[in-house]
Amino acid sequence: MLKTSRPVGGRGQKVIRVKLDDKQSERDHRELRIDKVGVRGLRFPIQVQDRARTVQNTVATIGMFVDLPKEFKGTHMSRFVEVLNAHGAVIHVENISEILMSLQEKLKSATSHLELEFPFFMTKVSPVSRRESLMDYVARFDAAACGNEIDFILTVKAHVTTLCPCSKAISKYGAHNQRGLVTVAIRFTKSVWIEELIGMIESSASAELYALLKRQDEKAVTERAYENPVFVEDLVRNVALKLNAETRVSWYKVEAENFESIHNHNAYACIEKG
Repeated sequence: MLKTSRPVGGRGQKVIRVKLDDKQSERDHRELRIDKVGVRGLRFPIQVQDRARTVQNTVATIGMFVDLPKEFKGTHMSRFVEVLNAHGAVIHVENISEILMSLQEKLKSATSHLELEFPFFMTKVSPVSRRESLMDYVARFDAAACGNEIDFILTVKAHVTTLCPCSKAISKYGAHNQRGLVTVAIRFTKSVWIEELIGMIESSASAELYALLKRQDEKAVTERAYENPVFVEDLVRNVALKLNAETRVSWYKVEAENFESIHNHNAYACIEKG
């Protein structure tokens, strides 16, 4: 580090070199390797592929990690941000493998991890009035590299409406319904669109959600839900059947959680395959 000072009675500056301790590189004697260490909660602009508009600009919350050998006391946190910014002002999905490799090189690690979670928007048309509105979903990329081998998981979260089959069967008037959250995570051999997973989720529920509904739309959506009751178990099975028929998907995990309207707890189901 360089430090400058102006000598008394003189012209110009005097340069003083100050050595700063590198505590992270000191030897650690506890003999414990750390699997993942790094930074989490970074927000950064990204571009993701969009089937409707080719590309979509959004903002991701990012986590970046590497392994730490047992002999080192700590990692250099600033280097994670340096790697991220070295790839430009916007992250492109195509850069993920380059970022993982750069992390390994910059931090002298055997493994690297990158997680990106971001809002994803789709234009939806209401069922009767045909009004357009934007719906937001949550998408997530989890990528990990060990040497040159990369593992990639795509996760999509979407809210839906579910109507209870039991309530419909036993009730004289109506049936209770609620909003549910479905989370689908997949590994794939060929590209799968985020929109495709959203479609699988929404078509597996009693009814899908919309940002904008007029009265005639509300009537259509509530009647659709009443005619198509599903338990939380039905919901995950319906999504799993669609994924089973998809040859591009090599592994999946489907979770559904219903935020119950007549209970003080939620209903949950999960199917994992691969």
